[in-house]
Amino acid sequence: MKHIIIGTAGHVDHGKTLLIKTLTGMDTDRLKEEKERGISIELGFAQLKLPSGKQAGIVDVPGHEKFIKNMLAGVGGIDLVLLVIAADEGVMPQTKEHVDIIQLLQVKKGIVVLTKIDMVDEEWLSLVTEEIREYLKDTVLSEAPVVPVSSTTKQGIPQLLDLIDQFVDDTEERNSSGKLRLPIDRVFSVTGFGTVVTGTLLSGRVSTGDTVEIMPLGTVSRVRSIQVHGKKVEQARAGQRTAVNIIGVEVEEVKRGSVLVTPNSVEPSHRMDVKFLLLESAEKPLKNRARVRLYLGTDEILGRVRLLDREEIEPNQEAYVQLELEERGIAGKGDRFVIRSYSPMRTIGGGVVIEPNAPKHKRYRSEVLEGLATKEKGTPEELVNQLLAGKQGLFSPEEIIEATGLAGDDLKISIEKLQSEQQVKCIPVDKKSLYIAQFTYNKWRQEIKSMVINYHREYPLREGYPKEELRSRKFPFINNKHFQYLLQAMEIDGLLKLHDKTLALAEFTGELSGSQQKLVQDMICAIQEGNFQPPSWVEVVKKFRLKDAESQEYLQYFLRTGQLVKLSDDELYYTADRYQQAKTKIVEYLKENKEISVAQTRDLLKTSRKFTLPLLETMDRERLTRRVGDNRVLV
Repeated sequence: MKHIIIGTAGHVDHGKTLLIKTLTGMDTDRLKEEKERGISIELGFAQLKLPSGKQAGIVDVPGHEKFIKNMLAGVGGIDLVLLVIAADEGVMPQTKEHVDIIQLLQVKKGIVVLTKIDMVDEEWLSLVTEEIREYLKDTVLSEAPVVPVSSTTKQGIPQLLDLIDQFVDDTEERNSSGKLRLPIDRVFSVTGFGTVVTGTLLSGRVSTGDTVEIMPLGTVSRVRSIQVHGKKVEQARAGQRTAVNIIGVEVEEVKRGSVLVTPNSVEPSHRMDVKFLLLESAEKPLKNRARVRLYLGTDEILGRVRLLDREEIEPNQEAYVQLELEERGIAGKGDRFVIRSYSPMRTIGGGVVIEPNAPKHKRYRSEVLEGLATKEKGTPEELVNQLLAGKQGLFSPEEIIEATGLAGDDLKISIEKLQSEQQVKCIPVDKKSLYIAQFTYNKWRQEIKSMVINYHREYPLREGYPKEELRSRKFPFINNKHFQYLLQAMEIDGLLKLHDKTLALAEFTGELSGSQQKLVQDMICAIQEGNFQPPSWVEVVKKFRLKDAESQEYLQYFLRTGQLVKLSDDELYYTADRYQQAKTKIVEYLKENKEISVAQTRDLLKTSRKFTLPLLETMDRERLTRRVGDNRVLV
């Protein structure tokens, strides 16, 4: 099942929390102060069950300007944003700041939820909708649908749920094959259990009993228990809202902004190289060494901006920048971040991390800037991983080189390293190879296994799942040749057993149950007893009272296993040994007499013309005999 996180954004008092309560039945305002003031101060969390039965986690973020840092702690791990705008007010200051943040973090899937429509008339609603579309036209939410709702009257809520359901369906599941990384957004203690940390798993997975490290603290701990959506589980995966009960760590030792990771997998740093964009809405240029607030994951860190190729950056400009942090931060290459001015606190820009652990650079050095440009593009391993994880299919070395721009030698080294780390799967093709992300291969392997198990259960008499049917239903984006290579790799791995046109699980024997075996024997005996003029298949079906679908399954089983031979007439079948006996008699007769007529064949086999002609036509088709006038001769 997919694990999707939905986040809210929007101006204070535009109805985010009430909307979530209407959607989920849960009140995400959990603090007494929040209840008294009627606004969200801390992050709130809820579970949403969609019409399709799928589940998603919802992060309710505060809209008040004073609590933007709390909003930033929750928005980083979301897959879908609900931009909430009140119909009676329209786009407001925090709406704009939240949209800037969504833009900087590149949260590309979104729905604009126009709340409080019960408080305005149709003309006003139309004007506000037009204003919203105009405002969002140059943002990542330019194509986001606008859904008018009322959390009070429930108008539009079913349509919103259906749309969310559709978005969840279209959202790709996060990759769980990497290292564990869980930015912590909340820390608390449970009596009898100890410290619990919560957050959204950005990558990897965590299981009960795992050893984990809390960074930048550096404390190693062990996982006592895990909850997802309030239910105890043995393992949580990337994309899930997760609560982890850790052993031997006091609540006071852990703060929001810490990160739960695989031990020794990351190194905290005071310096990071980034690509930075100063927003067009920034009031003035940003000078070199300006003091700023960095929002990265769930953390807020003070630091300074070192511009590497200029003295100041103008609004709506990008530049390579080195962030010098006053406390050590945790980041991964490609992480998005937001920058707010030190005072007054306003969102002024953001960007992407190029190098999480950077040495100090001298400014105005071309080699530094060129190096950052290369790193921005990615290491060879990262480029290969990104390509394979981002596209569905099998890729040849030539295709990878074309897509990434890597040199052949660099690609070879990168592939070998990724294979050793079990991040890339090699699919052998004669003397060449195709490659696929190991995560994707494992996922497809499981999906194929599940489909074939169901097929065996539904059609136990069949040889296996038709290959082309499986490809067209599940893998239409893979050409037939590559699909065959994929199946061959799964056969080598011991999952499948391949036939000419079908596939089965390796352990599938196709053995019949006791009752099926008896029925098969009885039907064969009934046909066999007819000698060279057996009952038609219709008569067999009637005798054994088979249903239409059931009769076809048994007929195909007999033909596939060679127990019956179909004559040229659609309803006539000989058992395999009767057909062999008939052929032997006719061939021996022809060796002595050179030719045989239909009547002579009828007399030889003591049968009727009804069977004789289809039998001879079948032998013609097999090129045992050929027709000459009204007679047959040996080929």
